[in-house]
Amino acid sequence: MTDIPTQTPPVTGDWQAPVAGSSITATVTVPGSKSLTNRYLVLAALAQSESDLKGWLRSRDTLLMVEALRALGAAIDDDGDVLHIEPIDFAAAADSPAEAAGPITIDCGLAGTVMRFVPPLAALTGREVVLDGDEQARVRPMSVTVESLSRLGASIASADGRLPLSIHPSAALRGGHLEIDASASSQFVSGLLLAAPVMPLGLELVNTGGAVPSRTHVDMTIEVLRDAGVDISEPEPERWIVEPGLPRGLDVLVEPDLSNAAAFAAAAVATAGTVTIADWPVHTTQAGDGFRGIAEAFGAQVHLDREGLHVTGSSTLRAVDLDLSAVGELTPVVAALAGLAEGTSQLRGIGHLRGHETDRLAALTRELTAVGVDVVEHPDALTITGASKLRPALWHTYHDHRMVMAGAILGLRIEGLTIENAGTVAKTLPDFTQLWEAMITPGA
Repeated sequence: MTDIPTQTPPVTGDWQAPVAGSSITATVTVPGSKSLTNRYLVLAALAQSESDLKGWLRSRDTLLMVEALRALGAAIDDDGDVLHIEPIDFAAAADSPAEAAGPITIDCGLAGTVMRFVPPLAALTGREVVLDGDEQARVRPMSVTVESLSRLGASIASADGRLPLSIHPSAALRGGHLEIDASASSQFVSGLLLAAPVMPLGLELVNTGGAVPSRTHVDMTIEVLRDAGVDISEPEPERWIVEPGLPRGLDVLVEPDLSNAAAFAAAAVATAGTVTIADWPVHTTQAGDGFRGIAEAFGAQVHLDREGLHVTGSSTLRAVDLDLSAVGELTPVVAALAGLAEGTSQLRGIGHLRGHETDRLAALTRELTAVGVDVVEHPDALTITGASKLRPALWHTYHDHRMVMAGAILGLRIEGLTIENAGTVAKTLPDFTQLWEAMITPGA
C-alpha cells in the first residue's frame, strides 16, 4: 500500500520530479472524486432534509464549493472524513430583506464547478450575490451561464460574459424551456440541471450547439440527481427534462477520483511496471474510467477485480490514435505517455480544453517541445511523436493541476525535470507529490 509519509509535507513550490530507477510496483489509494463531491454538495444544499457525505475529497475546489454554499445559507459541519449538510432555506432567504442583509461574495478560485454550478443557486436565493475568482478564472467562458440565467428570469451582470458576475435580488428563476449552446463545456449543462429541481416549473433544457464535450460528466449529473430522487429524463439526445421537486437528503460514500488515479496508473504504463489503484469501482460515470481502454491502447494489460484496477505496462509503449472528446480531462496524462511512446500519436476531439484552467493544447505543445518531443498543434487535436532521448527542463504548469501530473509522468524518465509550482495540484489532490514519491519508493 502506498501511504503518505507524514514527515514530508506536500510540495508548494518547484518540485524536482522523482525518476523511476526501475519498473514501479505499488498499490495506491486516492481520495474521493472532486466531480462527485461537488455535485453531491450542491444536491445536499438543495435537499428536503439533512445529508452526510463520506469519503469526500478535501481539495481547493471542494473547499471553495463548501464556502460558497455556506455563504448562500447551507450549514455545513466538517467532521474530518464526513461532511454534514443542512440545506439552504430558500423560502427564508426570499423573505429576508436583501438590502439589509447586504451582498453575498463568493470566491470561485479557478474551480469550473463553482463558477458554473453556483450562479443558478445564487439566483434562487433572492439575494445580491457577487462571484469572482483567480485572475486566470476571469478568462474562462461564462457567457452561456449568464445568458441562460437571464433568459430564465435572473437579473445578472458580467464583465463581457466572464467573471466577475453580479446577481441582483430581482432574480426569479421560474424554469421552463431553455435552449443553449453547450459545445464549450459540459458544466453549463450540469449547473442548470442541478438547480432545476428548485425551479417552480422545472426545466426542459436543449443543447442547440455541437455535441457536449466530456459527456460523461453530464451522465454523472443525471445519475446523482436520480439517486437523490429527482425526476430527470433525456427523451432524445441532449434534450433533458427535470421535473420540479427537491432532492432527498443524501447519505453517500464518494468514489475514488479516477481522473486523479489515472496519473498513478499511467506510471505503470510509463515504466513497464504494475500499479494497482485500490477500490476502483466496477460501475461508474466518472470520465477517468476511460483510462482503462487508453492504457490498453498504449499496450498495457488491465485487470479489474475486487481489490481494484491493476495496470501492467509493456516493455514497448505503442503510439495511439484516440478521440478524447468524452474524456478530455485525461489529455495531459495521455499526452505525456504519447511523448514516451514509439511512433506518432494522434489525440483528437480536444479543442474544448483551450477553455480550461489554461489553454491546455498550447501548454502541452510548449512543454513537450521543451523536453524534446515533436508536437504539432491543431485547432482541436495534437500530433505527438515520441522521443527516445528526452532532455531536462523547467516544466511550466500554468496554474493547472493536470499539467503537474503530466510533468510527473515524464519526470519518471527524465532525470533533472523540475516542475514549476507543483502546489497548484492542490486544486484537486493536495497530497499528490507525497503519494507520487511514496509510489516510486522501493517496497511501497
